[in-house]
Amino acid sequence: MSLTLAQKIIQSHLVSGEMKVGSDIGLRIDQTLTQDATGTMAYLEFEAMGVPRVKTERSVAYIDHNTLQTGFENADDHRFIQSIAKKHGIYFSRPGNGICHQVHLERFGIPGKTLIGSDSHTPTGGGLGMLAMGAGGLDVAVAMGGGEYHITMPKMVLIRLSGKLSPWVSAKDVILEVLRRMSVKGGVGKIVEYGGEGVLSLTVPERATITNMGAELGATTSIFPSDEVTRAFMEAQGRGQDWIPLVSDPDAVYDEVLDIDLSALEPLAACPHSPDNVKPIAELAGQKIDQVCIGSCTNSSYLDMMRVAAILKGKTVHPDVSLAIAPGSKQVYNMLAQNGALADIIAAGARVLECACGPCIGMGQSPNSKGISLRTFNRNFEGRSGTADGQIYLVSPETAAASALTGVFTDPRTLGEEAAIAMPNSFLINDNMIVPPAPVEEADQVEILRGPNIKPFPTTTALPDHIEAKAILKVGDNITTDHIMPAGAKILPYRSNIPYLSNFCFGVCDKEFPERCRKEGKGIVVGGQNYGQGSSREHAALVPLYLGIKAVLVKSFARIHCANLANAGILPLVFKQESDYDVIDPMDELSLPDVREKLIHHEPIIVKDLTKNKEIEAEAVLTDRQIDMVLAGGLLNYTKENA
Repeated sequence: MSLTLAQKIIQSHLVSGEMKVGSDIGLRIDQTLTQDATGTMAYLEFEAMGVPRVKTERSVAYIDHNTLQTGFENADDHRFIQSIAKKHGIYFSRPGNGICHQVHLERFGIPGKTLIGSDSHTPTGGGLGMLAMGAGGLDVAVAMGGGEYHITMPKMVLIRLSGKLSPWVSAKDVILEVLRRMSVKGGVGKIVEYGGEGVLSLTVPERATITNMGAELGATTSIFPSDEVTRAFMEAQGRGQDWIPLVSDPDAVYDEVLDIDLSALEPLAACPHSPDNVKPIAELAGQKIDQVCIGSCTNSSYLDMMRVAAILKGKTVHPDVSLAIAPGSKQVYNMLAQNGALADIIAAGARVLECACGPCIGMGQSPNSKGISLRTFNRNFEGRSGTADGQIYLVSPETAAASALTGVFTDPRTLGEEAAIAMPNSFLINDNMIVPPAPVEEADQVEILRGPNIKPFPTTTALPDHIEAKAILKVGDNITTDHIMPAGAKILPYRSNIPYLSNFCFGVCDKEFPERCRKEGKGIVVGGQNYGQGSSREHAALVPLYLGIKAVLVKSFARIHCANLANAGILPLVFKQESDYDVIDPMDELSLPDVREKLIHHEPIIVKDLTKNKEIEAEAVLTDRQIDMVLAGGLLNYTKENA
């Protein structure tokens, strides 16, 4: 049987199920990663499982999100993660070492391996030829304990690249073009593979930019072949021994094929407030801007930073623009310092930030009110920047740097000849900010350090026979995890404290939601298309669980959030007829009779709107395994019951 690239990796890691589109499959996981905004909860969940040491080939805990320490909370979380990593066999990347996806690409990623991470941009590893997927923290905890990671077998999409990028056009423009064509929900239930002759013209960091933002398609993951370009990168990282060739079979069959001529692309921007709201920079040229931010897991590589430094060299940032730059890793930062590029960046007037996520998650550098901010990041959801009315545009590093100099949207093609930036033959290797775990024989002596902000995982109970609750909130299409559980410097420090975090749930949509939930004691959320797009953060399920949400009834779900709801024991339902969405009004009394029996027998779920005296049908978008999980009250209960 001829196989695609992803199918080859799936086949070699298949533990349960069949490679049949739409079927539930269980995969063996080789590597895991966590970051600190999701890591504390993941490790609390791992502790609850009672497994003394991780069973993966490599698990790494990164500190890159909550690095601003304006109180004790973040520092306490970092100490907790470091101590639990030391005890349970997990490598620990210290604060300042860099963004998880950039560092993992540099130091740990291996072609042909499976990787799941408690961060939705884990598909960055696909730039190396990994099957890398974002997942909820509980899924990562189970994988660390040796359990399978379950997904629905996706369709395969081939994006066939031809030609070569023109000067001043970058990998960021490639993925923006893909988003323009496919939309933020066009990748749901699919794996996106890149092939064609054009692939050879893209470096590994450029490929990683593309796979990173594949998360915004809603895709299960994105992946490039492992070829000579991959080998050169890994040899330059001192890891040539880990390289293997990996390509799809010549006669592999894809469900969809999309052709992109790289030479025909031009600089693009995703306009507020969605990554697929894409326009050419040429159409925006001349509009005044207020801020530029360069970095994030999408565009913080050595290659990106060197291109930015070349544009800024000998020039000065426009007086009306604030330019902030965050290198993606200590390796990148160090190399910039050694070769003089950092001096060029500083001399131009840029504000150099630490190697962390920073502004991408609203952790500092919020723009001015109604400010126009050009960012090399992956998301521009409303309010995510920390400024409610901020106008966020997603652009390439080249466009960002050019615009920072002029004070207006600027097509970088107007700058003249592009500087030739070559990939280094060898990167600076210094892993002194990565702390290995304690040896097995010393693990019992390691003390777990817990601060007062770290609260236990919310308790769950088995699904009741009947659910009766009000439609406590009704929202529209494309509700993101940022709507459900906002990020930002004020909120992120409380990721380990679900009770406190609950005060901010759905704050973007309805500030009264938490109090209404407490008053009612329970509720059902009603929503539109693509509910839960964006981050993999399981807090967007755990906090509603804490507030008493029993079910979420929508037109369609984003993949990871739907899985996180089931993991938490919340029942995810979709309208059998989308028009029934219009039947339910906020605070209508809803009844789901015999819901447990109907789940067990795979029957449609009846939703009675007692206020309207109407009856509609819904479907549980769950695999057999997920049904058992929800019946048990979530993945943690299910895992304990089946241990």
